[in-house]
Amino acid sequence: MKHTLATMILALCLLPATTFARDDIGNYTIADAMNTDHAKNKLGDSVRFYFGDQTYGDPQQTMGEFSTSKKTNAFNKTDLEACQWVFLSAMIALKDRAIKEGGNAVVEIKSNYKHNLTSSNDTFQCGAGALMAGVALTGKVVKL
Repeated sequence: MKHTLATMILALCLLPATTFARDDIGNYTIADAMNTDHAKNKLGDSVRFYFGDQTYGDPQQTMGEFSTSKKTNAFNKTDLEACQWVFLSAMIALKDRAIKEGGNAVVEIKSNYKHNLTSSNDTFQCGAGALMAGVALTGKVVKL
């Protein structure tokens, strides 16, 4: 019995690490992530967010384009849970940057996961693996 267990453990140790690696890139609904109680509490209403090509008023001032890339622990979470959590982290970073720059909105927000810029009004991209999940966003900080 001890030999069988030791053989099984040795076999697992000899498997390449890539066997356990996973980096599934998926699209997740912005509205679902933004409408959680946690997101509403953390993001508040002092900064407005516009994704993709959603319309917004003429900016009084443009502070620049800024990026954020966030990762989170995905262990023991579904991809959806991990991706919504890390999306919120990225949105908080954009909100904090807007406040720091004197803006009140972030517009033209796009996903930029692994430097693959994608624009959507409805979804964001997230890479989810066995241990980590990540979201990268870019957006323009403006004062409306």
